[in-house]
Amino acid sequence: MTSRGWERFLSERDKEHDKLRGKQELAGFGEKPALVLIDIYYSVLGLEREELFESMKTWPGSTGLEGWEAVDKTAELLAVARENQIPVFHVKGMDNIIKPWIHRKRGPSTMSPEMRKKGMEIVDEVKPIKGEIVIEKSAPSGFQGTPLSFQLVSLGIDTVIVCGETTSGCIRASVVDGATQRFKMGVVEEGVFDRTESSHWMNLYDMHQKYADVVGVEYAKEYFQRIGAAKKVTI
Repeated sequence: MTSRGWERFLSERDKEHDKLRGKQELAGFGEKPALVLIDIYYSVLGLEREELFESMKTWPGSTGLEGWEAVDKTAELLAVARENQIPVFHVKGMDNIIKPWIHRKRGPSTMSPEMRKKGMEIVDEVKPIKGEIVIEKSAPSGFQGTPLSFQLVSLGIDTVIVCGETTSGCIRASVVDGATQRFKMGVVEEGVFDRTESSHWMNLYDMHQKYADVVGVEYAKEYFQRIGAAKKVTI
């Protein structure tokens, strides 16, 4: 189902522990899913498809080609969601936040105001269409301080499938908050991305063990198609 790429980052002790206590099968999804895309904007990808370190020369927060690969897989899933009338939400960081949540030193910015504005735009490959809700956030989690939960509850959503970035940051924060609110959470392995491999894979592992089902994009597509087919039968 998934590549389980996190295995190469586990110690022998971790692997033995996983055999004894690790998650053996999926917890499962419900019958009313939504697709939530988190922070898929140009500032974390760049305007051109470039290798990580080349892209970082212009966009310091870039995730490079791995990010673009995840965007392409997300676009595939997004198309299936739309075809099957799965509700889609786009969540992005709020522009011009007074105090950012990231606690790290930042060098002087060489970006023009125009570039910074462009950086906050959702990329064309997954840009919202009419009827899809865009929610801005001022914290890592898509749930914290936003109407996302209210919107999901109003639609009777029981399952939230997420794609976006970063796996170790805003994706994880959103997944933990979603699980805390008792939504069934799903993370699409090929649809999430990060700046460092170890953070990406170990956070996928941890979310899969505790808060979500980490599934492959083909699994997620089939799930949406099954839900869509069931809708057609009841109409």
